[in-house]
Amino acid sequence: MKPTAELFKAYLKCATKCWLLSQGAIGEGNAYADWMKAQNEAFHTVALRRLQETVPENERVIAPPHNQGDNLKAARWRLAVDIEVSADNAVSRLDSVGRVESNGCGRPAQLIPSRVTSRNKLTRDDRLLVAFDAQVLSEVLGYDVDLGKIIHGNDHRTLRVHTAGLLGEVRKSIRKLAELIASGSAPDLVLNRHCGECEFRDRCRKKALDNDDLSLLGGMTDGERRRLRSKGIFTVTQLSYTFRPRRRPKKLKDKRDKYQHSLKALALREKKLHIVGNPQLKIDGTPVYLDVEGIPDRDFYYLIGLRTANGDASVQYSLWANSAHQEIQIWSDFLGILSGIASPVLVHYGSYETTFLKRMCERYGHPPQGSAAANAINSAINVLSFLFAQVYFPTHSNSLKETASFLGFICGVRPG
Repeated sequence: MKPTAELFKAYLKCATKCWLLSQGAIGEGNAYADWMKAQNEAFHTVALRRLQETVPENERVIAPPHNQGDNLKAARWRLAVDIEVSADNAVSRLDSVGRVESNGCGRPAQLIPSRVTSRNKLTRDDRLLVAFDAQVLSEVLGYDVDLGKIIHGNDHRTLRVHTAGLLGEVRKSIRKLAELIASGSAPDLVLNRHCGECEFRDRCRKKALDNDDLSLLGGMTDGERRRLRSKGIFTVTQLSYTFRPRRRPKKLKDKRDKYQHSLKALALREKKLHIVGNPQLKIDGTPVYLDVEGIPDRDFYYLIGLRTANGDASVQYSLWANSAHQEIQIWSDFLGILSGIASPVLVHYGSYETTFLKRMCERYGHPPQGSAAANAINSAINVLSFLFAQVYFPTHSNSLKETASFLGFICGVRPG
């Protein structure tokens, strides 16, 4: 089986996902993965239709057959859509290929592969994918294709990618990918950040739990796992037995200790909460609990959630923006609510809200210096930063969902 663009795309994210796809495995479902797939398919259809409309009908083709070197060199079309090219070591189905006549006498026409993605923010993986297309096309043509394009985002912007500097990395990855496919055995399972958007998420997590795999511990790097494995430590339980409490030097007593994965593992094995030192969280004022939701790919925040006390009761606000144009309105409403609270202190969990506060002030301006809203924003408390390396919950990560579950909350509601 030759490496394909689909397998190459998966390999960039996770070797296990790539291997499962090469074996014909079908994912068990993931709402986010299904949504992303639908988004990309819809965008793909629209983007290619718009692209075709830029070229006269008699100068474009759809899914042309026999796309080998001689046929491509002899082609007279300006645009080919949905075109498959197959080299000796890889195959790719290109979204489109543009053909530009060369100005030099006797020089072949320039063929430029294009990829389509709905994302606004592109990553290195997106560039490597179009470089993969260029590499396969180069093998077929017999000369280098050093330029590709990516059509992406809400505005259908076009990014030119100079692929020459990426081809070395692509060739190396193709060789490793081919070896993985030919091996006939699955690679070592490693959970990573891609799991949240992968259709094999539940399958892999179950296997990781069955194996008590080290990659279950959020925040542990590949390098840290390799060092532990070189010492014969392969499971979370094994790691837990390596924890040794140490007396800290007096000169370091006021400095926070480093995060200890072994203590996290011990908390899991004992199913107990472990606390380092004597951490104290002080809130001088009225706590206002903040939670924000947004679409990172668009830098758009659509929901600001606030909860605070009102006498013996509590009051909750949900500020919604149905479009980017309404974002400034919910930010204004947010500042207005803070201004009506006596000595408000914003309390949140994680860096997402920290980034939100910074970006909103940059985007729409800071509240007046010395105002209640300005003081609350400047002194916002990130509870996760307070917990880090001081409070070890018996959970595999410090995610809000896992931590809240340990504390007895379900979907944000404490059972009665």
